[in-house]
Amino acid sequence: MTTPFEQLFKERIVIIDGAMGSLIQTYGLEEKDFRGERFKAHPKDLKGNNDLLSLTRPDIIEEIHARYFAAGADLVETNTFSGTSIAQADYELGHVITDLNLAAVQCARRAANAAEAKTPGRKCFVAGAIGPLNRTLSMSPDVNRPDYRAVTWNQVVSAYEEQIRALLQGGVDALLVETIFDTLNSKAALFAIEGVFEELGRRVPVMISVTITDASGRTLSGQTITAFYDSVRHAKPFSVGINCALGGAEMRPYIQELARVAECYVSCYPNAGLPNAFGGYDETPEEMSAVLTDFARQGWLNLVGGCCGSTPEHIAAIAKGVKPYAPRKLPSTTHDMRLSGLESLVVAERAS
Repeated sequence: MTTPFEQLFKERIVIIDGAMGSLIQTYGLEEKDFRGERFKAHPKDLKGNNDLLSLTRPDIIEEIHARYFAAGADLVETNTFSGTSIAQADYELGHVITDLNLAAVQCARRAANAAEAKTPGRKCFVAGAIGPLNRTLSMSPDVNRPDYRAVTWNQVVSAYEEQIRALLQGGVDALLVETIFDTLNSKAALFAIEGVFEELGRRVPVMISVTITDASGRTLSGQTITAFYDSVRHAKPFSVGINCALGGAEMRPYIQELARVAECYVSCYPNAGLPNAFGGYDETPEEMSAVLTDFARQGWLNLVGGCCGSTPEHIAAIAKGVKPYAPRKLPSTTHDMRLSGLESLVVAERAS
């Protein structure tokens, strides 16, 4: 049976939210905001641990979600980009993962419920955000020891499983494995997701979003966009897409290629242009909307929004720009054998 979430993708281009961190910075938060009462005596500095704000300043996180829903977003991501024991180890907060993820889902869900109440009949959704980790399985952090890895496959899978259980317990509508720069990390996340689905006896749509790091058109671990898709195709994702690292204009050839090969929905949520000399983003809502509206006009999009530097104003402009255009149609499934390393290899059926 088709869920309301799945039905929305059949009807139109879906709008996802913009950046969380960019808006958090505008609140001028101090160390005490990140500590709250619960972590008042914690031995490590906590300022900058944005995920923790779901526990210590849930009012701010809920307000940010509400601002994106008010701008026209159908879907917001939980504030859990670093919500694993591995990512939180730098803050010595690996023991709060379940509480952190549950609190983040609750912030997003309260905002979704409030937005629905304001507009009867509207449906607002929550995606559980699963970030890429600050450790990588494909590359060594020590140039003198190329065989060394800071984490093992089992450690990464276990960390993701803990986060995924909490997100599902909280009641997310989908899981979003995002900002992938190392395909092996993402495959560990997908493996963990399948394991937890089996454990709990229920599933939600799985969304995947990779980041192309520069003009080479490759991920940090070296794959082209097509090779990446072929690497995760086996997971039968609900959607696959590109986010972060590049602005929309620089993302164009890669979204076009992904829209050609993907057998599922395609998402795109770029940064608000390339970062300037001060690490900020200068692309205006109108400029960002113009680029993404053209992608919609070309028939490449099913889900669109913003990443670093984007704001509710950007999302409102994007939502308005893409509204006249139909969502990308899913292509027919092929039975070609698709293999990938750094490049893609397609072994096509021979015509009779």
